[in-house]
Amino acid sequence: MRIPLSWLREYAAVPADATAEDVMAELVKVGLEEEDVHRPTDELKGPIVVGQVLSLVKEPQSNGKTISWCQVRVVPEGAEQTLTGDGIDPSGVQGIVCGAHNFVEGDKVVVTLPGAVLPGDFRISPRKTYGHVSAGMIASVRELGIGDDHDGILVLSTLGLDPEVGTDALDLLGLYDEAAEINVTPDRGYCFSIRGVAREYAHATGTQFTDPAAVVAVPQARGTGYPVRLEDTAPIYGRPGCDRFVARTVHGVDPSRPTPPWMSARLRLAGIRSISLLVDISNYVMLELGQPLHFYDFDALSGDIVVRRATAGETLRTLDDRERVLDPEDLLITDASGPIGIAGVMGGAATEVSDSTSSVLVESAHFEEVGIGRSRRRHRLPSEASKRFERGVDWNVAGVAAQRAVELVLELAGGTADDAVTDVGQAPESRVIELAADFPARLIGREFTDKQIRGALTDLGATVDTVDGGYRVTAPSWRTDLETREDLTEEIIRLVGYDTIPSTLPVAPPGRGLTRVQQQRRRLLNALASAGLTEVLSYPFVSEKANGVFGQPEEGPAARSVKLANPLSAELGHLRRSILPGLVELAKRNHSRGFRDLALFESGAVFLPGESLGTTSIPPLGIKPDDDVLDALYAGIPDQPQTIAALFTGHDVAPSAGVTPRAWDWADAVDVVQFMAEVTGVDVVVRQGSHQAFHPGRTAEFSLRSGEVLGYAGELHPKLIAAQDLPARTVALEINADLLFDAAADVIVARPLSTYTPATQDVALVVESGVVAGDVLDTLREGAGELLEDVSLFDVYTGEGIGEGRKSLAFALRFRAPDRTLTAEEASAARDAAVTLAADRFGAVQR
Repeated sequence: MRIPLSWLREYAAVPADATAEDVMAELVKVGLEEEDVHRPTDELKGPIVVGQVLSLVKEPQSNGKTISWCQVRVVPEGAEQTLTGDGIDPSGVQGIVCGAHNFVEGDKVVVTLPGAVLPGDFRISPRKTYGHVSAGMIASVRELGIGDDHDGILVLSTLGLDPEVGTDALDLLGLYDEAAEINVTPDRGYCFSIRGVAREYAHATGTQFTDPAAVVAVPQARGTGYPVRLEDTAPIYGRPGCDRFVARTVHGVDPSRPTPPWMSARLRLAGIRSISLLVDISNYVMLELGQPLHFYDFDALSGDIVVRRATAGETLRTLDDRERVLDPEDLLITDASGPIGIAGVMGGAATEVSDSTSSVLVESAHFEEVGIGRSRRRHRLPSEASKRFERGVDWNVAGVAAQRAVELVLELAGGTADDAVTDVGQAPESRVIELAADFPARLIGREFTDKQIRGALTDLGATVDTVDGGYRVTAPSWRTDLETREDLTEEIIRLVGYDTIPSTLPVAPPGRGLTRVQQQRRRLLNALASAGLTEVLSYPFVSEKANGVFGQPEEGPAARSVKLANPLSAELGHLRRSILPGLVELAKRNHSRGFRDLALFESGAVFLPGESLGTTSIPPLGIKPDDDVLDALYAGIPDQPQTIAALFTGHDVAPSAGVTPRAWDWADAVDVVQFMAEVTGVDVVVRQGSHQAFHPGRTAEFSLRSGEVLGYAGELHPKLIAAQDLPARTVALEINADLLFDAAADVIVARPLSTYTPATQDVALVVESGVVAGDVLDTLREGAGELLEDVSLFDVYTGEGIGEGRKSLAFALRFRAPDRTLTAEEASAARDAAVTLAADRFGAVQR
């Protein structure tokens, strides 16, 4: 939940100089988790002012474009220009080149003057273009970072604004505001509102709280409103799907009016895109009071509204323009024409408000949590409304929210409110909880005074009555999570202060607990086993020849190895420099017993001696060696990094009916290493590699971004496979686990899962044969920008139609935005940018 500070200040006494960080620091005290800070001025800096277009001259260009050469006044007429700097005209009139054509002389616009900075670190300075020196820019909403529209510049009259020339545009558009983002746990659904967060801020600081629901005066209903019937014949767990439905009607509205900047700025900071005035009003009230609303086009309704369960075979076209087959468990809003919405989740397209709407019906209802959650998951329709209904909404606030919405509609869209009010349903029984006076102390481990218990529960909004031995507590309507005495005790200590709980650190027994590296090693080995690999343990004793082949990447003089003084076998007289020889022997033994489909892995130390090995003498027994002797002993011990290796032979699955086994190949070995990197949270670089034990054309080298080589993966060398009597195309991998764990993060943060549909596009690029595919892939990733979610190489082609000495690389690109569904044009633009960068660097030509 994002909380704009200007909004929070209306209902809680937040100091004028408090920042979003300050607010989050206070909310943490009452158990809310801080997430992020959203501050437009972190990326947007002035001077950005209101300007008026004095003149514009359209000038056709040789490239087919037509630009406008504009003279724009940026200070009031007759006033002096107080700004100075390169490109600032002292006359107060700036010459600006603009490529948009949606404005005329006299329009007031937003002007970014030289010295301003726009999102993306785009710095404004005077520049020569199209034969003029353009000293500034007339900005669009996208360039200001306040919307997605980039078809034309922002004309302030379209927002209903007529400010004085020279006005600070950042202040005008509400861009000096900031928002604190908190994580709301499932049991604290009331904090999905400014109302709830303001109350929690007051708890944390002891300052005054003004309930926004209390300042809305709900008038006495006059007459019966729009007819509504609640007919849930199949309640879940015996609870009706809807136990209150409030409806209000407003006639003569003008939905084409713009959303005022103060409202759109708050919605934007709260993470909700401004859509249209009526939709924005419903979202605004939802964020303020925590009560989701829905607006219907009154003239599109037919007959009574009935809230009921769906019948088998019913369908509904929802607002996202998808035809959905409904489940008998779905709770529906219907009229005489059939379903017009999935209750608490999403409305139907047939009754959607539009620019032609003249009358609206405001719905403010209370729905049961479990059914809403099931419908949301069933139809994969996450929404701001369902998020709140699933966690519980205040039954008593429905009428208040409807009145608040009506007041905003009348103020901003005009019209006349119908005096008649629909309010059907039955209030749930208040939850009464018995709390023994000594129970909080027994549960928490510290004493509480009567004043502390009463004060904390009263601050929550609960009613507290004294009974023999304790209290009878009536939970407030907005705290649907308070059901037991344990819940009340948790609230008491939360408000009194977790820091008041006495702490006694237990004495840890020796030898307990895992180190950071031990934890990472255990997590990684468990992940490999869970992925289907079998962990094995081989002897660390190998031959000198095996050390020479597997223990060093390049052929040449054998690297030093530790020779055993008393080996079990003369043939296996050295400590291993690589785990792979042991895995090869285990694979051969399994093959001899008929087990040919293998995926083996092992973790263990390898032994890499340095310049010195051992010592010339052994210290005598019974005497503690001095530091010099100990240093010499340690210096003679070979380096023993932890290594993880794996070997694959045969097929990935056993043959069975309807299943065609697939032979392991080099790509599987590469995938396992990349999987290990993901488990540990390490960013690895993959490139064509070379190792004498691996196939010269099917070997990948893995390294850290710092350049340290982690290891190799790929197909074993054909000569080695033949010499060891292994199946053809046996693949393997080996990496230095110590390097991997050193680079790993202590805490791996999961990436958020986007709920928006991805846009996928493929591109095939023809490059010279010597160009590395991985370099082209990295270039595409860089060029595509932040909308690119993933890019992968899926085909390499050489031959007819490509040309001698060239190859075609085919890539799959997946684009996704975190806050909206991308258009095909946006995805294509990002793809084209990536292709252009590849063409610049490698001469790539798109097929």
